[in-house]
Amino acid sequence: MDETRTEIDILLREYEKCKAEQMVRIAFRDNLVFATLGAYGAIIAFAAKDNHLALLILPWVSLVLGWGYLVNDEKVSAIGRYLRVDLSNRLAALAGTMKPEDLFGWEIVHRSDSRRRRRKLEQLAIDMITFVLSGFVALGMFWIIDPGAQCVLKGLVFLEALLLLALGIEFYNYADLKSGR
Repeated sequence: MDETRTEIDILLREYEKCKAEQMVRIAFRDNLVFATLGAYGAIIAFAAKDNHLALLILPWVSLVLGWGYLVNDEKVSAIGRYLRVDLSNRLAALAGTMKPEDLFGWEIVHRSDSRRRRRKLEQLAIDMITFVLSGFVALGMFWIIDPGAQCVLKGLVFLEALLLLALGIEFYNYADLKSGR
């Protein structure tokens, strides 16, 4: 019995560490949105002073900060999935009297409400607007302001557009639209 209790204690400490990491990642991910908006404001202010080439910086900022947001968001989801599935199964097996779905109820409940899919679709739309559409708008503005841009700049615009498209696809792929466990 003492060995089982020790294993349970170790797994509960793992749960606490995972939740702590999840909270740090959530805070970092959410702060990336504010950093992105601040960077956009600074870039647009600079570009508005007849420095239209600065608009080509905004898609790179979108890509770098958007990728950081996406990676942290995926890790938050992965930690939740690990707690709901792996850790709860291991703890339930050790406890012997509980079903895995009875452990860590919040990890399951908050994914099971009837509005979750709508909320996740809305979040996907906001993420796409923040990190993808804004980059495309900057590229469009650059193209309108300087339609005769040098060939190398047109190549850069094309590359940035491809990378923004790839980022948008990754946001969709990681949207986690499922509910339940």
